[in-house]
Amino acid sequence: MSPLILSLICMGSLGLVFGLGLALASRKFAVESDPHIDEIEAVLPKVNCGACGAAGCRAFAEAVSRGEMPTNGCIPGGGAVTDRIAQIMGVAADEMEERKVAQVMCGGDYEHAKLRSLYDGLQDCRAAVGASGGPKGCVYGCVRLGNCVKACLFGALKLSEEGLPEVDEKKCTGCNKCVEACPKDIIELRPVSMGVHVRCRSIEKGPQVRKWCSVGCIGCMRCEKACPSDAIHVLNNLAGVDYSKCTNCGKCVEVCPVGCIEQQGKAIIVRNAINTKSN
Repeated sequence: MSPLILSLICMGSLGLVFGLGLALASRKFAVESDPHIDEIEAVLPKVNCGACGAAGCRAFAEAVSRGEMPTNGCIPGGGAVTDRIAQIMGVAADEMEERKVAQVMCGGDYEHAKLRSLYDGLQDCRAAVGASGGPKGCVYGCVRLGNCVKACLFGALKLSEEGLPEVDEKKCTGCNKCVEACPKDIIELRPVSMGVHVRCRSIEKGPQVRKWCSVGCIGCMRCEKACPSDAIHVLNNLAGVDYSKCTNCGKCVEVCPVGCIEQQGKAIIVRNAINTKSN
């Protein structure tokens, strides 16, 4: 028998032995896949936003199937997805917290906020902040280059003609991506039912605030004194709303001398036996 034929027979025999060995090993050490994983993944939004804390939708589905994450962990999916996941797992759905949406805590648009420099570099908020702290006189304000808009996976943000991000609350899922994208930390998630917001982040004293922005909080405390629910206080020269107490009565909005507190068209929430409709 020629050496070539002998070599082919040996190689073929070794291949057959190794193939049989791998087949047996794959059966012995096979890990059964939980069918719930594919079912859960199928009902998810599939945007891999990471709001749940997992590395994507598939990882979230795997964690839920192992009992490591709650059924209400998909923030963008909301109650409808939570109910479907609970049905798939055969458990009671975890209670959903009130939906939260992004709120832009800055009113310093082109009309009301002055610039201290011109920026002609990369159109990116972080780049502008890294280069000179941003072009606006108020170092706490929105840079207005739209990192938040680019980060939104649901088309819920756009830059207005006045230069500030606008949130479409019907589209916003509270995924937190815009919050993470903002280098100035001016975007926050707030309960969708609440409509009173202080559109300012500056902790400078009144005169310095007024130097650069006509709608910035000056820390005058009129809002604090006017609030019947003890829901707004001035700390470090900046008013802040306690949303667990706020009833959307709008008293703080009425007395704010600079107009930095805004009241959106929200339903009045009655808490702590305070009914603003009857007062």
